[in-house]
Amino acid sequence: MENTGLDNDWGLLLQFFPPGWEEQAKKLGALTRQRKFKSVSDLARLLLMHLADGCSMREAVVRAKQGGLVAISDVALLKRLRLSSDWFRWMASELLKRRGIDLQPPLWATGYNIKSIDASVISEPGSTGTDWRLHYCMKLFGLQCDQFIITRPGVGESYLNFKVDKGDLLIGDRAYGRFKGMQYVLDGGGDFLTRFKSKAFTLFDQNDNEVNLIHELEGLTIGEIKNIHLKATVKKIPKPLKLRLCAIRKSDKEAEDSIKKVLREQRKKQRKIYPDTVELHRYVILLTSLPEEISPENVMELYRLRWQIEIAFKRLKSILGLGHLPKIDKESSRAWLHGKFFVAVLAQSIVDEGRFFSPWGYPTQNYRT
Repeated sequence: MENTGLDNDWGLLLQFFPPGWEEQAKKLGALTRQRKFKSVSDLARLLLMHLADGCSMREAVVRAKQGGLVAISDVALLKRLRLSSDWFRWMASELLKRRGIDLQPPLWATGYNIKSIDASVISEPGSTGTDWRLHYCMKLFGLQCDQFIITRPGVGESYLNFKVDKGDLLIGDRAYGRFKGMQYVLDGGGDFLTRFKSKAFTLFDQNDNEVNLIHELEGLTIGEIKNIHLKATVKKIPKPLKLRLCAIRKSDKEAEDSIKKVLREQRKKQRKIYPDTVELHRYVILLTSLPEEISPENVMELYRLRWQIEIAFKRLKSILGLGHLPKIDKESSRAWLHGKFFVAVLAQSIVDEGRFFSPWGYPTQNYRT
């Protein structure tokens, strides 16, 4: 069979891989002995059949054999996946650096273990109700998978799903802005930084007066950051949760886009629309337990960095729905997740190239370096 077109496409895709990726495969143990693989490229191609195309390992090795790539068993492929965990993580980190995202923690944060929390429902191909929810925790600086658990979709997103150690700083989106989860992080000796979730609790100021956030934030100008010390309470839990609220006003365009999105979602799900909740979408509102010496500017900047990587996380969440998650072998699952993250960042790199397009349609070596 003539595969010239497919080979050309593969060669084009390799242009987006980070410089030194082949050498790192050997250095990090992904391909210490080639055996049946003629090259590192063949190993990457087979692994991406599994990770990016949504093939099971058995299907991937059958395709590889039929295409004349390599003849190995699905068990051998699983072993190769395990060995490729650090390699995938290195490649994802390098691609993020190329996008201008610094993976070194700021000086003020060196005493914290900064971790980004997220989750995604994984639908196996041909799913008939046997979907899973993958809850994962990744070190923000270094992109190393720190923790993950696999549950049924009914288990919601919460800090409660993760082990918290002293010095941890957990960063989550709006889904993690619940009272019990944030209190759980503090009880474990950690700190949290999360988006504000409206209606999740009641906020009071230091004089025990209920806070009207719209009134507090309506005077903010573009670029100005509001920093307020508050207390959060919920029914049946007498002890309030002390926290800081940091908020910044969005640009008019970002605000209108955000409001349109939330209105569309609420109507689609036939939920009641609260005008004050809609109005709060004109701001980025963060809740944190970080001490006062961490400035509100640093708090916002840390979340901004997380948001930069969130672009890849969002692509990752869509890509996670493609493929067969190893549900028993912990190391294989971690390598699978690192591989998926690499695929997500690789896809984003291709999208970026499309935006900053060159006449020949792919980056040159000078661009890559």
